Amino acid sequence: MNMHSPPSNGRAVGPLPAGHPPVKARKVGVLLVNLGTPDGTSYAPMRRYLKEFLSDRRVIEWPRAAWYPILYGIVLNTRPKKSGRAYDLIWNRERNESPLRTFTRAQGEKLAERLADEAEVMVEWGMRYGTPSIAEKLDRLQEAGCDRILVYPLYPQYSASTTATVNDKAFEHLMTKRWMPALRTVPAYHDEPVYIDALARSIETHLAGLDFEPEKVIASYHGIPQSYFRNGDPYHCHCQKTSRLLEERLGWPKGRLLTTFQSRFGPEEWLQPYTDKTVEELAKQGVKRIAALNPGFVSDCLETLEEIAGQVAESFLHNGGERFSHIPCLNDSEPGMDVIEAMVRRELRGWVG
Repeated sequence: MNMHSPPSNGRAVGPLPAGHPPVKARKVGVLLVNLGTPDGTSYAPMRRYLKEFLSDRRVIEWPRAAWYPILYGIVLNTRPKKSGRAYDLIWNRERNESPLRTFTRAQGEKLAERLADEAEVMVEWGMRYGTPSIAEKLDRLQEAGCDRILVYPLYPQYSASTTATVNDKAFEHLMTKRWMPALRTVPAYHDEPVYIDALARSIETHLAGLDFEPEKVIASYHGIPQSYFRNGDPYHCHCQKTSRLLEERLGWPKGRLLTTFQSRFGPEEWLQPYTDKTVEELAKQGVKRIAALNPGFVSDCLETLEEIAGQVAESFLHNGGERFSHIPCLNDSEPGMDVIEAMVRRELRGWVG
């Protein structure tokens, strides 16, 4: 070995000058970030969560002068109770938390296990809204010696209202740092083969376990206002591409997999076709058996468990449908973790190994 060669991590070695402060061993951080969750289902934590979420300019792009009177005068006085009742239906009683927090924690823990061969890598997880916050977790990683951090917004399809706001918050916090770590962010992965394959495997496994064969399968994505799309947000295109690639991977005939959009809010027109209206119409047309999945959600949450597996299923059955099955999100399953690990290892190239 050439004793004058630099070490593999590119740092010089040798004794520190007298009086030099301790230097922590270099680490590389990975921060998984999901949307967020209230800390409880009662009025106060729900209002706190909704206030943070609905005050985000990336989520609600209306002028503040028009939106804030509605937000503070109506929404935050009425919606916390309604949302709290919905969360209460899916709440993880054992851990006293939402399923989203349970699954995101599990994803962080399992990713750390999968990256055990990279001794310098440290994994954390956090939320864009609520706790644990992005700022809290960035501080923890930096204090542990991470001078390079990979931020992973857990959204396969890019939207300014999801991916961008995670990155905004991360960089906003780094603006407070005298000595900020280098930062990378994971891009959209709506068309990555590992992601499409994981979705297909999940669907195939679930359908194989049913005692009926769905006539139609609904791929329901969270919606965004049409105005966001017209202003250049690529989200709609990303969703359509995911569905097309998924249909091709499954080898299904055109028309068996339907792409729809859910969770609209406010008076604006949102991306269509709407999930609830589509399912209702299918039932009225005589379709008796359907299944639904949520490709845009990495983890099951209120929008998948209460809205799709609950409300939409009930609407389908009420309007004449006979069998409905919700296909779980990838969550912390093996295929789901394969996706997260593959994306992280790819984006860490040059920093580790």
